[in-house]
Amino acid sequence: MARKTAREHLPSLTFTAVLLGVLLLGGAAFVYFGIYNIAADDPHTPFVYSVLDDVRDRSIESRAADIQAPADLSSADRIARGAGLYQEMCVSCHLGPGVEPSELSQGLYPQAPKLAGQTDHSPGELFWIIKHGVKLTAMPAWGKSHSDPLIWDMVAFVGKLPGMSPAQFQETIASAPAGHDEMMEMGSDHHTEQQAIETGPRQAQDAVDHEDAEGSAPHGH
Repeated sequence: MARKTAREHLPSLTFTAVLLGVLLLGGAAFVYFGIYNIAADDPHTPFVYSVLDDVRDRSIESRAADIQAPADLSSADRIARGAGLYQEMCVSCHLGPGVEPSELSQGLYPQAPKLAGQTDHSPGELFWIIKHGVKLTAMPAWGKSHSDPLIWDMVAFVGKLPGMSPAQFQETIASAPAGHDEMMEMGSDHHTEQQAIETGPRQAQDAVDHEDAEGSAPHGH
């Protein structure tokens, strides 16, 4: 008797199917007629922004949980290289101490975080963000063009940004050891040196010989 009463209070299969159909049609119409404004100068509603914010943060946390920072993350060399990379690739969006908003940074939505403020991300999370980028933002995946050692250099510098004065910021930028192409080569050399530590001299030499062979081999057309 109790089961029969419960079934009587449940919606019928027909009603459920019709409701799902209406919802699907409504969703399709919402997309087809372009009802949601995706313009960067028309902010998300607070609800949508909050949901996207939570999705992004949880996604980063779960994927970066096992990433371990290198032991020399705080070394002066890493910070100096990271400063040079930051100046060339990041400052126009993320700014820095004493840096005025750029035309690019003002037009971004969501706004790029000002990394001179306190960051809530761990070094591993910063590494993941820089390497893989973030969808639905202007944050690119720098791992497509930069080695892991260079990305850790950027993490090292970003970790020092909070609390840095404008004078310290400019001084650190000026301490960058080389231009962009030279820093890219230094990152490759650092990667080979790290292989020597982790895999032994013989295997590391094999990797160097392989890179040299690739560099000297003729290219087909």
